[in-house]
Amino acid sequence: MKLRSTELRLLGGSAWRSSCTEHKPAMPRCDGELQCGFQTPLRAPRLPRNQHSASPIGGIGRHRRTGYLADMANTSVLASTSRSRTGDFVALMKPRVMALAVFTALVAFMVAPGELDPLHATLAMFAIAAGAGAAGMLNMWLDADIDALMSRTAGRPIPRGRIAPVEALGLGLMLAGGAVAVLAMAANALAAGLLAFTIFFYVVIYTAWLKRRTPQNIVIGGAAGALPPVIGWAAATGGIGLEPLVLFAIVFLWTPPHFWALALNRRDDYARAGVPMLPVVAGHAATVRQILLYSFLQVPASLLPCALGFAGALYGVTAWLLSAAFFVLAFRLGIGGESDRRAAHRLFIFSITYLFLLFAALLVDHGSRLAGV
Repeated sequence: MKLRSTELRLLGGSAWRSSCTEHKPAMPRCDGELQCGFQTPLRAPRLPRNQHSASPIGGIGRHRRTGYLADMANTSVLASTSRSRTGDFVALMKPRVMALAVFTALVAFMVAPGELDPLHATLAMFAIAAGAGAAGMLNMWLDADIDALMSRTAGRPIPRGRIAPVEALGLGLMLAGGAVAVLAMAANALAAGLLAFTIFFYVVIYTAWLKRRTPQNIVIGGAAGALPPVIGWAAATGGIGLEPLVLFAIVFLWTPPHFWALALNRRDDYARAGVPMLPVVAGHAATVRQILLYSFLQVPASLLPCALGFAGALYGVTAWLLSAAFFVLAFRLGIGGESDRRAAHRLFIFSITYLFLLFAALLVDHGSRLAGV
C-alpha cells in the first residue's frame, strides 16, 4: 500500500504501525513491555525537502521560505522608494528658500505689537510655511522645461522624472489652498489674502511671465519674496503699518544683488535655457554696477527700523556692520573682473547669512528691550 504524506503527518506512533499491516506482518506482543520477540521499528519514508512538515512551535519549519524572503525584499524596496518620493516632494517646496521666508515672517510676527495665543500663532506660521512651499512647488512645475536645460537645476525631481508634473501641480494647488484657509482661521482674512496674493504673484507674475521676458525679472519679482514680513505682521496685528513696509523694503533691496551674484556664475546656464537674466542680456560690468547700486541703498534701508523707533542700538550696530560688509563684498566683485568667479560666490553666500543675521538681530534687540536690558 502506498502511503500519502498527509497520512504520515496525521498518523503517529502505533497508529501508523497498525495501518501498515499490509506492509509488514505484526510481531507477537504481550501486555506491557515487548517480551515475545524482536521487532524492527518501522521508519516513515523520507519526504522531499519541499514537503517537510512545519514544526509545531510557532509554525517554524526547515522548509525554504523563498516567498517570505522575496516579500521582505519587496517591502524594503517599497519603503526605500516611499522615502525617496517624500524627499522629492520636500525638494519641490524649495526648503532653503522657504525657511528664510518663514524666518522673516516669524520675526515680523514677534516684533509686532499684536498678540495671538500659542496655538493660533503656531498654526499661522505653519500656514505661511505651507504657502511658501506651495509657491515653490508650482514654480518648479512651471519651470520644468528650463530646469532640464540648466546644470544647476537638471537634477530636480520633475526634470529627472521622479515626480510627474501633474502630481506637483495637484499637490501645489491643494497646499496653497489649505495654507490660505488655515491662515484665515488661525489669524485673520488680511493675512490670508496677502498670502494668496504672494503665491499668485510669485507663480503667475514672476515665474510664468516676468522670468522669461525681462532682465528686470528679479527686481519686480522680488516683491513676492519681500512680502512674508508683511504677512507675519498682519497675522499678529490684523493691519499693515509703516514698520512692515520697512521690512519689505529691506528684503526687496536685498533680492537683486543676491540673485545677480548667483547669475553671474551661471550665465551660460541661463543663456542655454533662454532666460533673460541681467548678466546674459547686459553683461558682467552692467550687472556689477546694478549690484553696487542696490548694495549701497541697502545700508540706509537696513537702519530705518532704528530711525522709526522699533529697533534699538543692538540692531543698529549689527545692521551697520552687516550692510557695510555686504557693500565691501560687492565692491570687490567690481574690481575683481569677469574672471573672478569666487568674488561672486562669496557675495552670494554672504547675502544669505546677511539677511538671516539682520532679522535675528532685530528679534534679539526686541527681546532685550522688552526685558529692560
